[in-house]
Amino acid sequence: MTTHRDTAERAGQPEPVEGVDVRPVAGHIGAEITGIDLAEPLDDAVVSLIREAVLRWKVVFFRGQRLDHAGHVAFARRFGEPVVLGRRGSASPIGVPEVETTADRLELGGRFGMEHQEWLQRRRHTLLRGWHCDHGARIDPPAATVLRAETVPPYGGDTTWANLSAAYAGLSAPVRAFVDGLRAEHRLGVGYQPRPGDDAYVRHLLDHQVASVHPLVRVHPETGERVLFVNGYYLEQITGVSRPESAALLEMLLEQAVRPEYTVRFRWEPGSVAFWDNRATIHLAPGDNAHLDFPRIMHRVMLAGDVPVGVDGTPSEAVTGTEAGRW
Repeated sequence: MTTHRDTAERAGQPEPVEGVDVRPVAGHIGAEITGIDLAEPLDDAVVSLIREAVLRWKVVFFRGQRLDHAGHVAFARRFGEPVVLGRRGSASPIGVPEVETTADRLELGGRFGMEHQEWLQRRRHTLLRGWHCDHGARIDPPAATVLRAETVPPYGGDTTWANLSAAYAGLSAPVRAFVDGLRAEHRLGVGYQPRPGDDAYVRHLLDHQVASVHPLVRVHPETGERVLFVNGYYLEQITGVSRPESAALLEMLLEQAVRPEYTVRFRWEPGSVAFWDNRATIHLAPGDNAHLDFPRIMHRVMLAGDVPVGVDGTPSEAVTGTEAGRW
């Protein structure tokens, strides 16, 4: 996602490209881009416009695209190096290691010895628990994600994103000054409520544990914005404060991050593509379609990121399972 911006672009306006339209869809986050066929080779001006739109609006949407797996990877590669996961969903394509596929009805029912709905309830036992960035417990979370819809329900299944830069800016000055100096441990599976007796998901977490201590406010490596680096899925403990203090602070900050005015919700269609800055957003996967008898098949490519750096210039620290390049 490296970029060079001229004066107009630094003002938040990407250089226009004839026939291409960037239309904001909410006040703080989200824009729809039309006039581009992502399956075709893209010239540098179009790539620059898309990159700048992602940095400005945090998530951009394309509709009616004809991408296959190879085209998906080729598009993502114009903006960075695709991540190759060591473990992928069971529905992921063979021979395309950069693509991870989620097919709810094919792989999530019966996972870890429990139905998908029970698993979600144990992972998301609070209203804010499902909000997350992708792989945020790593020492180097992905810089961006490109998600493509193949099959979606006729209703339900929307995804919501929140702008963490706007959320930070919306805090009062004394609170911003306070959280600037804090750090927090992000760990895979925090807050999960185990089943009585043997729990296969707990065993999975112990066998594949990942944890890092990240700044609670990170400085975006491209825009220089301060980003409120919080989420409900990986983060449970602010370091250096008591657990009750941590819980109260995190509840306040998460509620700030997902205030409706900082969010955008997207209605998927087959061929829709969402491209978001994983460093400046958190998102919420749908929770309204598990009871519906409709498939939802999505394909994801993530771009390699860097180690977050705090306001004081101190980078994140690995705790376990977070060596750069290891997934």
